[in-house]
Amino acid sequence: MLKANSMLFRSILFQLGMWIFTIPFTLLSLLTFPAPPMYRYKFISLWAKTMLIWLKWTCNISFIIKGSANIPKSPFIILSKHQSAWETLAFQKIFPPQVWVMKRELLFVPFFGWGLAMTSPIAIDRSLGKKSLNQMLKQGLDRLKKSFCIVIFPEGTRIKPKEIGKYHIGGAWLASKTKAPIVPVAHNAGNFWPKNSIIKNPGVITVSIGKVIKSDKQKPDVLIKKTQNWIEKEMLEINV
Repeated sequence: MLKANSMLFRSILFQLGMWIFTIPFTLLSLLTFPAPPMYRYKFISLWAKTMLIWLKWTCNISFIIKGSANIPKSPFIILSKHQSAWETLAFQKIFPPQVWVMKRELLFVPFFGWGLAMTSPIAIDRSLGKKSLNQMLKQGLDRLKKSFCIVIFPEGTRIKPKEIGKYHIGGAWLASKTKAPIVPVAHNAGNFWPKNSIIKNPGVITVSIGKVIKSDKQKPDVLIKKTQNWIEKEMLEINV
C-alpha cells in the first residue's frame, strides 16, 4: 500500500512539474521563430531532455540502448513501436534531430502543440484522404534535405504491451519514394509509462535499434513487412 501511494505521489509530482515547466518554456520557444529550423529544434528539444531528467528524479525511470551502432550518419526514417508518451521524449535524446509525422490537430493543443509546431513536424490533414500522402512526401523530402530524420509510428496509435496493432504502409511508402533508409525500433516503455494511466512504474526501459533496412528498389509492402517482422521479434526478446 505504501509503495503504491509513493508511486502515485511521484507520478503526480512528475506531471505537475512537467506542466509548470512547459508553459514558460513554450513561451520562450516562440521567440526562436525567426531562427532556422535546425536551431529551433535544438533549443526546443531541451524541453524533452529536461523532462527525462525530471522523470528519472521523480519516478526513477531510466533507459538502456541496444544497437546504437546501427544509427546511420545521414538522415533516415525511424519506424518504431508506439506504447507511450515516453518515446516522444527519449527519441530526441537517442537519435539525431528529427521531425514527426502526426495528425494536424495536435498542433492546436495549447502550449504543447504550439511548441510542437516550432519543430517543423510533418502535420497531416487526414481529411484529405490520399492527397495527404502527397503532402507527406513533399514535406518529407524537405525535412530530409534539411538533415532531419523522420519518426513514424506505423501502428498509428499507442499499443499496449504484448499487443500488435495493424502496421500501416505510409512510413514504408515514404521511405520507398524518398530512398531514405529505414531504422526499425522496438522498446518496452509501455511497461513503465502505461497508456492512459497517471501511474509511472520505476525501472529501466530497453530501446532496441535494428539494422538499417535499405528502401531503394523495394516495394512499400515488402519494407513494412520486414520492419514489422524485426520489431515484433525483438519485442519478444525485450519483454522477457
